[in-house]
Amino acid sequence: MNYQIHEENGYKYIDEGEGEILFLLHGLFGALSNWEGVIEGFRGKYRVIIPMMPIYEMPIAKAGCEGLTEFIEGFVNWKGFDELTLLGNSLGGHVSLIYTLRNPSKVKRLVLTGSSGLFEDGMGGSYPKRGNYQYIKERVEYTFYRPETATKALIDEVFEITNSASKVIRIISIAKSAQRNNMAKDVVRIKVPTLLVWGLNDTITPPQVGHEFNRLIENSELHFIDECSHAPMMECPERFNEILDGWLEKTPIRVVELV
Repeated sequence: MNYQIHEENGYKYIDEGEGEILFLLHGLFGALSNWEGVIEGFRGKYRVIIPMMPIYEMPIAKAGCEGLTEFIEGFVNWKGFDELTLLGNSLGGHVSLIYTLRNPSKVKRLVLTGSSGLFEDGMGGSYPKRGNYQYIKERVEYTFYRPETATKALIDEVFEITNSASKVIRIISIAKSAQRNNMAKDVVRIKVPTLLVWGLNDTITPPQVGHEFNRLIENSELHFIDECSHAPMMECPERFNEILDGWLEKTPIRVVELV
């Protein structure tokens, strides 16, 4: 990934392109590179912003959905962003939901893909085991419909994370926070146009979760991608971008009135 990572005021982020802001949030084991296909597909006509959430460094007392949302609020306010199209995958979707509910004037469109917030089977139903490379390889592959999508570099990165006691403590704290924070009663208050893009073969947030979000969020539209699992923007980037681009075009932030 050959994008400049800016480091300012305690934040690390990618800022590519110009125009309306697409603000992307990665998942629990995610990274800025998870969104490479979206950057390439949209930086020609949008400004793509991806902050690196401090999942592995944040204070233990803050390691949860609320703490991550506060971090994103601080970043958005520091940059002076407004009229966001907010995209979140997995845990990033969960944080996007909380952020939208707390900052309704900032978010004009919402996109969720494999989002937690209702139900998730994290890491295939167990917490990460330290020191067992084969186990980590299997758990990372479990995230994808095609196991080969889990490159050695990605597996090595997750293995390194799970071998750090301090990082694992934070991962477990955040995962438990996400499981406790069921948003079924809250998401009904979301009124902004919402796009739901789900892998039809998602094993972590199964298709029924997408259907449930669609039922609960009034102004939402649901799309499934076949032969795709928990991270459609990584596993099926062309189809994901096609769905997203079409929806953005027909859901403008500003409606131009003809005189």
